[in-house]
Amino acid sequence: MKICVFTGTRADYGPLKPLMKAIQQDKDLTLQLLVSGMHLSPEFGNTIDEITKDRFKIDEKVEILLSSDTETGVVKSTGLGLIGYVDSLNRLKPDMVVVLGDRFEALAFTFASFVKRIPIVHISGGEITEGAIDDSIRHSITKFAHLHLVATKEYKKRVIQLGEEPWRVFNVGEIGLIGMKNGLLTKEEFEKSINFKLNKKNILVTYHPETLDNKNNIKNFQEILKALSCLTDTNIIFTKSNADNGGREINNMIDEFVKKYKNFIVFNSLGRKRYLSALQYVDIVLGNSSSGIVEAPSFKIATINIGNRQKGRVKANSIIDVKANKNEILEAINVVYSNRFKKVLQDVVNPYEGEIILEDVLEIIKQFTKEQLLNKKFYDIDFGVKE
Repeated sequence: MKICVFTGTRADYGPLKPLMKAIQQDKDLTLQLLVSGMHLSPEFGNTIDEITKDRFKIDEKVEILLSSDTETGVVKSTGLGLIGYVDSLNRLKPDMVVVLGDRFEALAFTFASFVKRIPIVHISGGEITEGAIDDSIRHSITKFAHLHLVATKEYKKRVIQLGEEPWRVFNVGEIGLIGMKNGLLTKEEFEKSINFKLNKKNILVTYHPETLDNKNNIKNFQEILKALSCLTDTNIIFTKSNADNGGREINNMIDEFVKKYKNFIVFNSLGRKRYLSALQYVDIVLGNSSSGIVEAPSFKIATINIGNRQKGRVKANSIIDVKANKNEILEAINVVYSNRFKKVLQDVVNPYEGEIILEDVLEIIKQFTKEQLLNKKFYDIDFGVKE
């Protein structure tokens, strides 16, 4: 069985990597890899290099990003994706495709696969991110997909609520957490890899545009920078925003800001290994990245989640939600370093950590025929609504 895995960003590659390795090692399966989006852009770190360093064979590359990150630019990039992905699918002829998450690149790939009548496995459906257009994109992918691998019982219920038949939906936990801590860098190796010494206090910052409220993105990020400028005894590592509408403007602000301070450093992308290694040594993940919700709790560190982008997700006790306000952010940072919160971190449980192993995930994928999966029916739930 040929399984084509799609990856368009650093954010989906990391969680997909363990599954890709498992497919690669399974004697009954053949891994095909289609790489697109930010992976192919020097502006966003040429993260395709990380994929090749991990010794994955890249079967297809589809460039879709334009120089514009406006709403019009994103729509046009989606259109380029549709044209490029269908050509790739015609060449690869996969028996099944795998897509993770909620981005426009993934939606274009999913739609092309759906029209081509190729069974689609969707990972991380049923989640809520109220501050981003990703929310609607994620639910749209769910309706195109034929098999669903979700991260929590709450997300399983929500996918079924969207009309997906229960037999199609499996709670497997967050696949990207499997083996996540294997082979990470020591503190000395990490510092050498980024050419930057850590301090007694360290914060990792990633902030993406709130695509449903893009009028306030710059104002909100200015508040974050005002708060960070007060932290003279703390080292700050920035990773840049992604290719969403408004991301480039935020990245330009980061570049200008970092020039003024010796205790700040910025990267287009740390790459999966360095990013996870950083989580071993920083005290806080600050911003609105999903990594602060999904990965950070496993390292027993705090997350200061800013704004509405991640609103609605299941969250561990290590996460503090604040508005994009200088004083609120500084207050939250003080809370993190308090003895009371340090005790909270010791006992934190990551709700995204599942008990299933990758071999079980592959068995889920292999047990269904193409005919079974493609024959979709809407699953009605009786809510007891009276006319």
